[in-house]
Amino acid sequence: MKLVKREKYLVMFGLLAITAFLVIQLVVFPFLERKSRLSRGVEARAQGLNEMKLLAAEYQMRKQETRDMGRILSERPQGFTLFSFLERAATESAVRDNIKYMKPSTAQTTGPYKELMVEMKLEKITLGQLVNYLYSIESLEGLIGIKRLSINEYRQEAGYMDAVIQVITYE
Repeated sequence: MKLVKREKYLVMFGLLAITAFLVIQLVVFPFLERKSRLSRGVEARAQGLNEMKLLAAEYQMRKQETRDMGRILSERPQGFTLFSFLERAATESAVRDNIKYMKPSTAQTTGPYKELMVEMKLEKITLGQLVNYLYSIESLEGLIGIKRLSINEYRQEAGYMDAVIQVITYE
């Protein structure tokens, strides 16, 4: 079967089109898909690396805080107790007679340290007395802080209040 020149060009064009289609389908598209997949993988790993760097920085910060806590706790006087500290501060702030109760609670472990808490209720105190007392007990140097404070109006006499305070420290 003899083909005319025009038919030969048409067959050649058809073969080139099929070859180009196969090259694109079997080589170019898989290459581009793999490149895209690798690109997404690199982005995901870069994001993971950034997250790991943030976590490492946070870990170092926590580690330093733990060292600082250990140093601060070692500088406390021998035999320090939160209960006696709060009583002494109440005496100095002239609110000891207003203490209705003080309840120490069981220790919770947070990391290498135990969290100690005392809940106390102060009755019939003024705002100034409460502020002075809170100022005297909250201490960064001693790692003593207010966890919760609840204030209610003293119903029997105007100008006074009741306060329930949860104070925490570590040992």
